[in-house]
Amino acid sequence: MASSRDRIVMGAADLIRRRGLAGSTVRDLAAHSGAPLGSTYHYFPRGKQQLAAESVRYAGDLVSSALSSELKAGPVAGLRAFLALWRQTVIDSDFRAGCPVLAVAVEEPPSQGEAEAIAAAAEVFTAWERLLAEALREHGVADAGPLATLIVAAVEGTVAMCRAKRDIQPLDDVAAQLEQLLADRIGALG
Repeated sequence: MASSRDRIVMGAADLIRRRGLAGSTVRDLAAHSGAPLGSTYHYFPRGKQQLAAESVRYAGDLVSSALSSELKAGPVAGLRAFLALWRQTVIDSDFRAGCPVLAVAVEEPPSQGEAEAIAAAAEVFTAWERLLAEALREHGVADAGPLATLIVAAVEGTVAMCRAKRDIQPLDDVAAQLEQLLADRIGALG
């Protein structure tokens, strides 16, 4: 069973992936998780940026765990799992939710204080790129880092497109292109 603190983090991640950070107050984030506002400030004394940063890291860790597991079967399997996760998120939410990491990353930094949430988003994107790059290098791809960046950028951008268009086709199109790209790159080496 998740602790009160963990429930607040999970609830905040869910609301951020739906509304973005600017569209969510600390009160909204607390209410969405079913926690009293006082508990939220108790666990996150630095406020909204701290809560958002931890929510982004939580979401990032969930994706990283799934990605790591699937990458054991190779880069194409990892890519498919990464795409399937976002496909499910977009469809299950009826195009109302995307990636909380992206939602935070595109926000304007706070006018005062540290941009903890944006820094956390950068850490998460870097972690996903690193996981993909390591798998690609293991399969002999020389420019694994830039290719991993392309994958993360393409998938994240496509999730945003699907939400805007209320259509899963952009994700399916990008999935087919990225799979072919990986198959060509890995096949050309093998």
